[in-house]
Amino acid sequence: MREAAFVKENRNKWQQIDSQTRDGEIPAETLADNFIELTDDLSYARTFYPGSQTARYLNQLAGRYFIDIYRYRRKDRGRFLRFWKTELPLVMYRYRKNMLYAFLFMFAGVLLGVFSLQQESNFANVALGQEYVNMTLENIENGDPMAVYKEEAKGLMFFSIGINNIKVAFYAFILGVFCSVGTVYILFANGIMLGVFQYFFYTKGLLSESASVIWLHGTLEIPAIIIAGGAGMVLGNSILFPDSYKRIDAVRKAVKDAVKIVAGLVPVFIVAAFLESYITRLTDMPVYLKLAIICLSALFIIWYFIYYPCLINKKTNGT
Repeated sequence: MREAAFVKENRNKWQQIDSQTRDGEIPAETLADNFIELTDDLSYARTFYPGSQTARYLNQLAGRYFIDIYRYRRKDRGRFLRFWKTELPLVMYRYRKNMLYAFLFMFAGVLLGVFSLQQESNFANVALGQEYVNMTLENIENGDPMAVYKEEAKGLMFFSIGINNIKVAFYAFILGVFCSVGTVYILFANGIMLGVFQYFFYTKGLLSESASVIWLHGTLEIPAIIIAGGAGMVLGNSILFPDSYKRIDAVRKAVKDAVKIVAGLVPVFIVAAFLESYITRLTDMPVYLKLAIICLSALFIIWYFIYYPCLINKKTNGT
């Protein structure tokens, strides 16, 4: 590639990086990514255009970033707050397409679950387990369809559900090492169970009653599983599509980002487990209170994991 073409191809990126380093504070994630981009371009320029103005410019720009990295290491005190305020939202924005794909896979599972139960009434026994279905039918006959949420002690239920939710998220993430196939399976399987579960209550004329109870905790729990699946796809795609990085470097970067996503979901799963253990069992709660909890949970998910990352990216990167 001729030097003029190389400059034309990367000029806008360099100008953006240059403006960021002049503006002052740069998030650690952006700082590291920009430094990697600069050193890659600098190595290329030194190889093919040694002693050129382009190589000197990139060397100066990389030098400023090295100084910023050194300063960042000395003042790395507010890391905890910075993680929630900046780092995690930027990671969510960077991998927003992975999150969309994860949602589509789970939604496809939901549709398949509904379709399968429509075609075969015994499919609920396959998807949910015969013991669970029989217990639910017995609860419906007794006039308390959601009694399953009242049987276990609150504290024990909170602990077991919290551990189980985190375990599902971990599996959805770590199975991404199988080129995302394992992650897709987890998303698809959970989608099928969700679709069967809701359609099963629909066939009994209990859709609204069951939904108003189940989604008290499900509004946090289901999106968190989808996001964990998106993290798994980040890991799997780094193996399949390393881009301009060496495969091992792409995997290392993906693991670092994916772990941030999964770590950010732990509080969400804990709150979801609390709601399922202490609030969901209150089936006689007024409908407006149920809707308020569901709406607040949905607004939080939409704001923090969708809107806020776009806002932070625009503020940080100007895009």
